[in-house]
Amino acid sequence: MRLRVPNPVLSPEGAAAPSGAPRRYGVAIVGNDKIIDWLLPFLESYRDTNSSLPLYLIPYDDNVTMTRRAADIYGAHYVGEEPREIDKLSHELYPGVFNTNRRRLRKLQALALPLDEVAYVDVDVILFRDFTPLFGRLETGKTEFIVASPSFEYVYNDKRDRYPFLKDALLFNDGFWVTSNQYLKLSDFIDTIRDDATIFHDVRKRGQLFAQPLVNFVAHRRGVKIALLPHVVTGASHESFYKAPGVEFKDNKPVDYEGKEIYFAHWAGATALPKSGVFDQAWTEYSRAAWARFKK
Repeated sequence: MRLRVPNPVLSPEGAAAPSGAPRRYGVAIVGNDKIIDWLLPFLESYRDTNSSLPLYLIPYDDNVTMTRRAADIYGAHYVGEEPREIDKLSHELYPGVFNTNRRRLRKLQALALPLDEVAYVDVDVILFRDFTPLFGRLETGKTEFIVASPSFEYVYNDKRDRYPFLKDALLFNDGFWVTSNQYLKLSDFIDTIRDDATIFHDVRKRGQLFAQPLVNFVAHRRGVKIALLPHVVTGASHESFYKAPGVEFKDNKPVDYEGKEIYFAHWAGATALPKSGVFDQAWTEYSRAAWARFKK
């Protein structure tokens, strides 16, 4: 089934639904032709589990011939607007870094989409369950930014304890999050780095980490209320890592060692395509189906 997504008018701040109108929910990803082997299985899994939700594909760069064809096949909305503010921010933050790494910040364009709530998902992922239960859970002062998994080692360095607002902060993997531009928007990133770039560079973890320390830092500095997925959705697991132990499949859906529902699998840090892990058979089946669909 082809998903028809209306052409939106984007603005740096996004736009709220008119009073009384249905809430607008959607999923955002970033992709290009270099990672087409990851993009296609994601899209096939999206078609299988979440085709009722609008999907927005943000280009990583201009290498998108196959990517645009894939977006058309799967009914995703290709976001053609140039993310000038994001690219400017990435140049200011990481002036000595190649574009291919700086462009990881383009995931922030998810915050400018015409949605009341957006779920951003990295593309080295396959989806196993309907994301609809993840929406409508945001609450001012309590749940303003939902994440799936903590990330204890890949956000800040040991200097974080010098800053009270970071000392007890929940550190998270930025490969998945749900929020609204009511709570976090592009201008928050620009303003925070304008005021606190020195602190950010003092505490950020190095080692090919660019977007993850930034998303964490801005959320923490602005006091956004962060919640883990299992604390928001009953029966949901915080697990998504492709090497997670104790994972089993029940009725073709994965559960963690406690029997809680895993919504997606993420090959974060993987150096090769999936082959023999617990989630890899599902990824392989989605890959085969996607390539067959793509080559028709």
